[in-house]
Amino acid sequence: MTVLLLLLAHLIADFWLQTDQMVKNKIKHLKKHIFHHLLTTGIVLAIIWGYQYEFQNIIMYFILPLIFIIITHLLIDMLKIKLVDSIKRSPTDHIIRLRYFLLDQVLHAMMIIIACLLFFRMKVAEMTTSLLDLYGTNGLSPFNTFLFISIIYILATSVSGHIVKFIVGSLPSELVNFEGELTLRHQMNDTTEKSQPKMENSFTEEYHYFTYSSPLRSRGKLIGYIERLLVIILTVIGSYSSIAFIIAAKSIARFKQLEDRSWAEYFLLGTLSSIFLGLVLGLAVQGIIK
Repeated sequence: MTVLLLLLAHLIADFWLQTDQMVKNKIKHLKKHIFHHLLTTGIVLAIIWGYQYEFQNIIMYFILPLIFIIITHLLIDMLKIKLVDSIKRSPTDHIIRLRYFLLDQVLHAMMIIIACLLFFRMKVAEMTTSLLDLYGTNGLSPFNTFLFISIIYILATSVSGHIVKFIVGSLPSELVNFEGELTLRHQMNDTTEKSQPKMENSFTEEYHYFTYSSPLRSRGKLIGYIERLLVIILTVIGSYSSIAFIIAAKSIARFKQLEDRSWAEYFLLGTLSSIFLGLVLGLAVQGIIK
């Protein structure tokens, strides 16, 4: 319960309580960022301290782990900011950003586990054994199941959304709102003078237009969230063939846009990445819950 609660608190503070503006300017909004983690981590540690240790030894079970997690979180964030700022603009800079993003999250998770080992008398061997025994069994209590499902939900929505965004990179500006190509044909008639024999020549002009839609990024983000959640549910129940219908439905909805190769590659990369993440999370849920 302790590890799951602390991981959930971290994900809520990092992905639910932060706006996009705060993420872009983390140095400027660093106080708000730290306050979010201080608040969520403090609430969780208070629950652990009261439930497991009956409010005894506040320094060991509340103050010290809170200070440790906040300080290490701040140091990791500062390191990430320095590394991201050092990235030079290139066609592959989004892949480098993805590596730093994943490294950042792994380090935060490691610091949470280290805090549990240092302050809550957990042992590495016991934690490893519990994790191995848990997979493929019904070892989760109802409350731990709720925590686990909550973590999976955030991973499937906000966290996976960030990963997919880093994988696909940035779409060229001329294709961001690309809907399709429209061709209009106009037939023109050329009639000779009255004195000449009546003859009519005709020719056709073609006009090509590119159609664009208004930017609806929030709608696309919501589609990605629902897509991954559906993939997780279908994976858990073993209905793998139904996942193909999700891909087909998205392809039909974007049929006109798929005529453009650049947009089609962008769409395919994003969809496959999203489906892959949903499958991985679905298999994790399947192995632990069922």
